[in-house]
Amino acid sequence: MTRSSAREIAVHIIFALGFDTVSPRELLDRELTRERFQELAEELSLYAQFPNEKQERYIRELVQGVFAHGPELDDCISRYSVGWAFARIPRMAAAIMRTAMYEMLYMPDIPNAAAINEAVEIAKKYEPEEVVSFLNGILGTFARAEFEDTPPKPAKTPETSVREAEG
Repeated sequence: MTRSSAREIAVHIIFALGFDTVSPRELLDRELTRERFQELAEELSLYAQFPNEKQERYIRELVQGVFAHGPELDDCISRYSVGWAFARIPRMAAAIMRTAMYEMLYMPDIPNAAAINEAVEIAKKYEPEEVVSFLNGILGTFARAEFEDTPPKPAKTPETSVREAEG
């Protein structure tokens, strides 16, 4: 299993926390079993391989960390989602953004660009293109505002604008 797959599984569990009344630990203990993976693998190939010990620790850290810092992460999403009320953001998109922001804020071994790129790739599987673009914009703006070592957004040149229009 790759780290990307482990991250996507964590996003699934973070998403599920919004619908379940159990604690993150109880949900993790229920979801991170070989039996549960076998059940889910019938529908999603993502669950074909059970995580190793390192991957399971990573999934647990993400889920528990996102849960513990939920209000802070939601506040960040709200601050950077100009023109969108938090309630309008699809739940899966919010789970993906919470995960990426948690990684940027609390997991220094993961580069911000990697957290954003992975979030965008996961979002492409579950959300329409306009939501993916919105999510990418929020995460990019968040990274540039919160981390001084993040390079500025490239300026649009006439050539870039033409390519985008043709794209």
